[in-house]
Amino acid sequence: MTIAIRSRLSLMMFLEFFIWGGWFVTLGTYLAKNLSANGPESAMVFGTQSWGAIIAPFIIGLIADRFFNAEKILGILQLVGAVLMYQLSQTTAFDAFYPYVLGYMIAYMPTLSLVNSVSFNQMKDPAKDFPSIRVWGTIGWITAGLAISFLFHWDSAEGIKTGLLKNTFLMTAIASAVLGLYSFTLPRTPPKAKAGEMSLTEVLGLDALKLLGSRNFLVFFISSVLICIPLAFYYQNANLFLSETGMENSTGIMTIGQLSEVGFMLLLPFFFKRFGIKATLAVGMLAWAVRYLLFAYGNSGDLSFMLITGIALHGICYDFFFVSGQIYTDSKAGDKNKSAAQGLITFATYGVGMLIGFWIVGVVTLRDTDLFPVADWRAIWQFPAFFALGVLLLFLLVFKNEKIDYKA
Repeated sequence: MTIAIRSRLSLMMFLEFFIWGGWFVTLGTYLAKNLSANGPESAMVFGTQSWGAIIAPFIIGLIADRFFNAEKILGILQLVGAVLMYQLSQTTAFDAFYPYVLGYMIAYMPTLSLVNSVSFNQMKDPAKDFPSIRVWGTIGWITAGLAISFLFHWDSAEGIKTGLLKNTFLMTAIASAVLGLYSFTLPRTPPKAKAGEMSLTEVLGLDALKLLGSRNFLVFFISSVLICIPLAFYYQNANLFLSETGMENSTGIMTIGQLSEVGFMLLLPFFFKRFGIKATLAVGMLAWAVRYLLFAYGNSGDLSFMLITGIALHGICYDFFFVSGQIYTDSKAGDKNKSAAQGLITFATYGVGMLIGFWIVGVVTLRDTDLFPVADWRAIWQFPAFFALGVLLLFLLVFKNEKIDYKA
C-alpha cells in the first residue's frame, strides 16, 4: 500500500469517527437539558443506534455488496447524514427531533462497515495494515471531544445553559458533508457479489446460527447480549452524569476512555495469550462492574479520581470483552461463515442487546421534573454494576475455558 493511499484511508477513518464522537457523547446531556427529555424519551433516541445496526446488514448485503461501489454508497449516506444533522441543529422540540435522529442512524450505521470495506479492498495484509489506519478513527473521536470541551466550551455549565450544545450537530453536519464529498474521490471498491448470487439467509448471516449449538458459544452469545445492558448506561448517561456532578470539560475528559482503548489494545495480545479466553472475557465484564461502582461513589471534588479511573477503564471494558469476543467468534466460525458470525454478534450486541439496554436505562433513570428534578446517580450506577456482576457470575459458572489462538 502506498503512502498516498494510506493517508487517504486514514483521513476517511478520522472523519468517520470524528462525526460519531462529535455529537453522540453529549447527546444525553443535550436531550435532558435542551429538550427536557425524560429517561424513556432519551432511551428512544439512543435506541435509534440499535435500529440502525439492525437495518445496516440489509443496506450492506442487499445494496453495497451487490450493486454499487462501497465508496459511492458511503458518499451518498454521509451527504444524507449531513442534511439530517443540520435539521437536528435547528430542531427545538423532541417530537420533531426523534424522526431526524432515527433517519440519521439508519444512514450512518452502515457507513461503519463501508469504511472498513474500502480499507480492506486496498490491503494485501489487513492484519498488519488495518490497525495503523483504524487508529485514526479513535484519534478523530478524541479530537471531537477535545474540541467540544477545550476549544469551543460548548459543554461548560454556561454553554449548556445557553444551548451551545446544539452546535455539535452543526459541526457534525459539516464534517459529514466533507466526508460525503471526499468519499467520491476514494479508491474504487466494486461490489463483491453479483446480483442474485446471495440468498436472504446469507445476507442476514443466518448460516452462523449453527454456532449456537456449541454450549460455550451459546453462553458467550447470551453474555454478549446481557453485558450490553451495562454498556447502554455508559452511552446514555455518562456525559450527563459528569455534567450534573459539576465536572468541567466533561466531554474532553471522557476522551481518556478512547486513549485507554488504544493502550489496552496493545496489552490485549499478551494478556490473551497468558491467561486465555475465559479470563480475558471475565476481566472485561468485571471492569464494567468496577467502573460503575466508581461512578456510584465518586464525585467531582475530592473523589474525582474515582470518576476519572472509571472513564479510563473503558479500554479494559471494550478491548477485553468486545475485541476478544470478535477474536473468539472468528476462531469458532469456519472460513465460509466468518463474516456471517461477526455479523451475528454485531446484530446481537449493538442491535438487540443495546436496544434492550437503552430501554432499561430509560426505566431506571426515569425522572419527573417536579418530583425528581435531580437524578439519584448512586442508585442509577449501582444497577448496571450489580447487573454486570451477575452476568460475570453466570459466565464463570457455565463457560468452560478453551484454547484459542490470538489473531489480530
